[in-house]
Amino acid sequence: MTDFSRRHFFKTATLPLGGVGALATLPGAAATAVAPAANQADTGALRWLDEAAPALMLGTTLGLPWPRGTQKKGQDFHALDAQGQPLPLQTWPLAYWPDGSLKWTAHALPAGAEPGAAPVIRPGKGPATAGARVTVKELPDAVEVDTGILRCRLPRHGAQLIRSVERNGREILTGCTLVAQVDDHPDAEQGAVTQTALESRITQLTVEQTGPVRAVVKVDGRHRSAGGREWLPFSVRFYFYAGAESLRVMHTFVFDGDDQKDFLRGIGLRFSVPMRDALHDRHIRFAGEAGGLWAEGVRNLTGLRRDPGAAVREAQLAGRATPPLEQWGAQVRKLHHRIPAWGDYTLSQLSADGFQIKKRTKAGHGWIPAAFGKRAPGSGYIGGASGGVAFGLRDFWQRHPTQLDVRGAVGDAAQVTLWMHAPEAPAMDLRFYHDGLGMETHEQELEGLEVTYEDYEKGFGTPVGIARSSEITLWALAATPTRERLVQMAAAVQSPPQLAAHPARYLQAGVFGRLWSLPDRSTPARRKIEDKLDFLFDFYAKEVEQRHWYGFWDYGDVRHTYDADRHEWRYDVGGFAWDNSELSPDLWLWYAFLRSGRADIFRFAEAMVRHTSEVDIYHLGRFQGLGTRHNVQHWGCSAKQARISTAAYRRFYYYLTADERVGDVMREVLMADTKMDEVDPVRKIAGRVDKGPWPARIGFGTDWGSVVANVLTEWERTGDLRWRNKLLRGMKGIAAMPHGFFTGSGGYEPTGPNEGAFHNVSGNALSASHLSAVFGAVEMMAELVELIDEPAFKAAWLQYCELYNAPRDQQVKALGAPHGGGTVLSVGHSRLTAYAARHKGDAALAQRAWREFWADDPRGVKTLKTTRVAGPLALNPVDEAPWVSTNDTAQWGLAAIQNLALVGDQLAD
Repeated sequence: MTDFSRRHFFKTATLPLGGVGALATLPGAAATAVAPAANQADTGALRWLDEAAPALMLGTTLGLPWPRGTQKKGQDFHALDAQGQPLPLQTWPLAYWPDGSLKWTAHALPAGAEPGAAPVIRPGKGPATAGARVTVKELPDAVEVDTGILRCRLPRHGAQLIRSVERNGREILTGCTLVAQVDDHPDAEQGAVTQTALESRITQLTVEQTGPVRAVVKVDGRHRSAGGREWLPFSVRFYFYAGAESLRVMHTFVFDGDDQKDFLRGIGLRFSVPMRDALHDRHIRFAGEAGGLWAEGVRNLTGLRRDPGAAVREAQLAGRATPPLEQWGAQVRKLHHRIPAWGDYTLSQLSADGFQIKKRTKAGHGWIPAAFGKRAPGSGYIGGASGGVAFGLRDFWQRHPTQLDVRGAVGDAAQVTLWMHAPEAPAMDLRFYHDGLGMETHEQELEGLEVTYEDYEKGFGTPVGIARSSEITLWALAATPTRERLVQMAAAVQSPPQLAAHPARYLQAGVFGRLWSLPDRSTPARRKIEDKLDFLFDFYAKEVEQRHWYGFWDYGDVRHTYDADRHEWRYDVGGFAWDNSELSPDLWLWYAFLRSGRADIFRFAEAMVRHTSEVDIYHLGRFQGLGTRHNVQHWGCSAKQARISTAAYRRFYYYLTADERVGDVMREVLMADTKMDEVDPVRKIAGRVDKGPWPARIGFGTDWGSVVANVLTEWERTGDLRWRNKLLRGMKGIAAMPHGFFTGSGGYEPTGPNEGAFHNVSGNALSASHLSAVFGAVEMMAELVELIDEPAFKAAWLQYCELYNAPRDQQVKALGAPHGGGTVLSVGHSRLTAYAARHKGDAALAQRAWREFWADDPRGVKTLKTTRVAGPLALNPVDEAPWVSTNDTAQWGLAAIQNLALVGDQLAD
């Protein structure tokens, strides 16, 4: 290293980390990338995630970050469209900095507005804006929400979640309920199946927002059978935007049944649509692939032996009212009542690769196949020329089996059911997948762990408490929409338009630990790293498709480890199957999005957070607040741990979108540390440290790192000093340990007047694990040391970062003995070395970090390509990269991103 570069490194590395001015000199942030950051932050310029302004503006919400100290609590904001004209805006806080200033704010824009490709949100009061406002009226028995176009009445009690939706004083939708079907045993087993129908029962209605741009109403309840059994708790949020003719529904249910007796077949949302038009002026629509549309009349007037006339045919096909009967061809005018009218329709997507549309005239008569396709977007319409309802279920084919039913379209009201799990498919079988294989003792269970990597324990592989959330959009329309418009609606359901800031804006705000920089390919070494980052994401995106990682419970997750012999991921091998956030792929994806702004990465990470925050976490029951380690089934492993349920993996999406459901989940896991004694993560390990006289014993890495994520997130969301103090007690406790983080664990008080405090129960022993830092601990400690000034704790963390990958002699010199963590995941831990180098201003340490990073590929030339496997070696032709594993990908990706940001100036070509 030259004298100049050494001086430059030390100068930039020792700048203060707390202020905005320090950002421009972070190593790894190219000068050309920093300049736009200030410009974008000054203007508040935003971008649509998918680049172009949406064809339909249904109303949208986004989160924006602010540098510390720049925006006071209560600050006003205003919005401008791309031409500088004011837009209606609703704002609320999401998070605060320790000084009380705003860290994240949420902003809602109304439906119908035309913000253009680059709207702006700025601090300060803006000019008054005209246009519709959403209003909420709370009545004793109901809540009424008016968007200016539709009026929705939501009962406080009973079965109906929506009593009616009116437009122009006329009911368009009525009687919306939740429905479910449950069997008493699976289809494949002998004996007659007894099926029980369930319907929603409301227990609580909560108005969460009242406008003027966005209103939110939350309805909680349970499903009830005719026999009186109440179970399957649900939570449904209704979102209304000013000027909207649509409403968004976020539906969540939790499985709390008996997995040996309750085989859930269908779960759906059902409503009625008044049918006022003549049968030939009633229209049914289902969206197809690539902008296609299946569109018919309830009584079709085309293809007849006699012609009603071109104007009649064209009107029906377009979804308009047909000309008066006297203008029809004489024979059809006289005999049109002899044409069959079709009352019932079903679109069923029972796999990721095939859907069918069928119809019949009415119950008691046979079904006929109508159309077939591969992947349906999950949207449709039923109604007539005088109005009806368009509907859509997001991730329809990805979360198969799904189904759309329309019944009774020939009567006074058609019934629509959006099945989030299709009743035409086999019932869900959530039972554990094996019988324990003779494992009765911890020693035998550890033998299973040794051969299949599965941590089995009888009774732990339970689905009781897992959840799933689904997104639905409903439109109350004054007329049948044009074909083109319905296709646009279907696209909006599947990829909701999302506003976002530019990557430089997120970077300049100093959020998420300052552990990332903008992409930079200015040198050969940087280019190699950026190319591999892109390759790895693109590889996983393709794997989802070619391996069909789809399905109701599975979509959003990825596999853990590859089986090169079978040319297949180890889907059936214990702990090598589904990943369940192991080693933080969620973090890799979110940091990759922050720095790139890529829509495909955002959508991938969004699907993952929807899965991992619901299916991989327990929301009630024995393991509430904990998550499940990687397994053949998402709930199968007996390792129930906070390292999976941690808010560290969810907070990105919450702050970027203000999503209330993810906010709920982070609150659910807030007190996960109270479970760590009852379900001790290391209960099977011989020689583990005892908790002593304290309520629990928890580790400083995977355990406390998760506690930090949960508690810090609650502190910044509320500003409540209780949570800061809980963190501070833990920081002081670790700093006071004989070897700081290398003490490994401590007696812990999760609640009470001294909540969060640690106590030494290990004496002078050393302990370290290769897993301690790789479940969000690195990222959360980086935030923690910025937010709470506790020098002794920071010194302990820097010691851990510097010594973990250090040569043995350096460990012995500093600690008296090797720490015992080994060399596993040394590439991922290179980012700890880089963090220490950055904070200490140590160029030699920075160069060591890069040597550690390149250790598995010294020249950075590992082949970034796949190999085609076809013929009898695999069921289907696949492009494989056997060297890729999700553990390595996540940790390499995080190390690459963070090392570039922390010690990028020390990267040699």
